Amino acid sequence: MTITYRNIFAFLIYLCSPQAFAQSNDTKVYVSPFYESVMKMSPQGKLGHVIKKESVHTTIQGARAWRIAYISSDLAGRKTISTGLIVAPVGQVPKEGRPVVAWAHGTTGTAQNCGPSQLPNPAQPLNEYFLIGGNSSTDYGLPAVERFIQDGYVIVATDYQGLGGGGRHQYMVSGTQARDAINSIRAAGEMKEVGAGKRALIYGWSQGGGTVLAAASSPDYIAQKGTAFDDIEIVGFVAMAPPDVTATLNVEPDDQATAEQYIHGLIHTFSDNVFNFAHLSMTLWALPNGFSNIQLNNIFTSKGAEAINDIYSGKCIHAAADTLSYNFGNTYQALLKSPPQNALAWAQAIYSSGVNKTRPVAPVIIYWGTKDTAVPPVMGALYQKQMCQLGGNVARIQLPGEQTHFTTPPAAEPLYVPWIEDRFAGKPAQDSCLNIQ
Repeated sequence: MTITYRNIFAFLIYLCSPQAFAQSNDTKVYVSPFYESVMKMSPQGKLGHVIKKESVHTTIQGARAWRIAYISSDLAGRKTISTGLIVAPVGQVPKEGRPVVAWAHGTTGTAQNCGPSQLPNPAQPLNEYFLIGGNSSTDYGLPAVERFIQDGYVIVATDYQGLGGGGRHQYMVSGTQARDAINSIRAAGEMKEVGAGKRALIYGWSQGGGTVLAAASSPDYIAQKGTAFDDIEIVGFVAMAPPDVTATLNVEPDDQATAEQYIHGLIHTFSDNVFNFAHLSMTLWALPNGFSNIQLNNIFTSKGAEAINDIYSGKCIHAAADTLSYNFGNTYQALLKSPPQNALAWAQAIYSSGVNKTRPVAPVIIYWGTKDTAVPPVMGALYQKQMCQLGGNVARIQLPGEQTHFTTPPAAEPLYVPWIEDRFAGKPAQDSCLNIQ
């Protein structure tokens, strides 16, 4: 190839992009050719623009499916590439287009091979790792997908940035994942073959539940013009076991003592066992990927930072938890500095990573179980109170029986499916804030 100033300039832009920079010190992982080629692309184009797609097999009757890669952006406004999955009905498209249901998945991990669309047969009902009947080492699939296809809906499921599209995943930076979910709707709209209309709804679980709440409080981003598919109308939000760390704080921390106390409390709450610590340490690993003023060695020892980076850039969540357990046993907390450095910047990053204190643009419904030890249900209660005070319409439904974090999706499905159908039918949601003090 002839070397020109244009070649050099393009190469320098690529080196400075989050897609290239994030790969420099990461553990090498292997992905299929679709994702390998996407990771070499630059995030150029309108939000929601589909830059690559391929058909995938599905056993869902009356449906066809595609893997996609599309343009998104993170909380700081930097363009990114997200991958995902689209499942659409076959047959005639209604004049107004098909309603779109966007799925925001729960925690799968932070390495490039942790995106659910990478599974050999991803276009199927939700398949959970922990539950009897699960057939994979990770969660994948789409809850209620067969019913939604029967209803004539398009289902789109983002993998989130950093889980197959290059760049480092910003795990639990809910504003970034919210943008990925919103732009997945735009991506579905740009794909003419799926027949997507303007009306949409976002549903999600766990990490994806936080994504849902953050998306609900993103009115400006939803209304943004000049995208691949403008003027989407989101008619509702379904959040199952959603985390919202920001809800536990009334205001952003602004002094060192408050910040140190807050981080100490967060670490104490989520370090009771190695599985919860895996989620905590993965969150701490991911935050510097979204906020440039914090570093791993602020909060981890030098040994801890090296180990944590190797683990989370190379393994998905369950393998990562096993690695922590095998290598550190009950001493995993020794990977953390005590006290942490730069605590105020960390506390402010954690606060900013959650849900904006902005009235939701459409009704929100939360489903939770009494035996959820992974995401404290109090987060949802605080979120509801705060959003109701802002004039939102937020319902919070306790699931019957003693539901854990992992039984929440199947237990909630019979309840949220008709709720979603009512929203698309134009029926008004009951005001659930009337008795919230």
